[in-house]
Amino acid sequence: MKNSALLTGLVVLGLALFSGCATMQTWPDQERSAENKMVVIQEKIGDGLKTGSLSPDQSQMFLTTLKGIQTDYAALRDKKVSREEWDKLHGRLDALGGEINRAQTRPTRIEEPRNGDRIVALQRRIDEGRSSGRLPLTEGREFQVRLDSIRSDYLRMTEGGRSATYEEGADISRRLDSLETDQNRFR
Repeated sequence: MKNSALLTGLVVLGLALFSGCATMQTWPDQERSAENKMVVIQEKIGDGLKTGSLSPDQSQMFLTTLKGIQTDYAALRDKKVSREEWDKLHGRLDALGGEINRAQTRPTRIEEPRNGDRIVALQRRIDEGRSSGRLPLTEGREFQVRLDSIRSDYLRMTEGGRSATYEEGADISRRLDSLETDQNRFR
């Protein structure tokens, strides 16, 4: 009788441990699937920016959202988490992918892509200069403030599909030229 109770207790304990392991694990397929979705989303954003189906502002917004999801993904990776947590992460990735698809199908204004492209390119140069150490901290901050101001003015001028006037576009272009010239000192 004692052995039977002990055996039953061990079986119950084993089942409890097994069911706990079944609900709390690393879910490698979930990790790979999430990584694949993040790569596809990043490519969609890049392609949308290249083709003009996404504005620089939209691309930046989507990249910021993706970065937040990537941070949460890194926290989940290689840890024992529930399937529900992975499902939430996948839901967020699917929602972001859907938002990007909807944004890319909306008609976009193709006037002034040059200034928008230049803003994106200058942002990349600032980011690369900071990360490589070529750009001193003080200048990096100054360049970022100047670019943020230009970007803000550009977005204000073009919000709601409005076309920037020739003078407004020329002013943005002149300010971008000046920033680019200053950045070239640190190449």
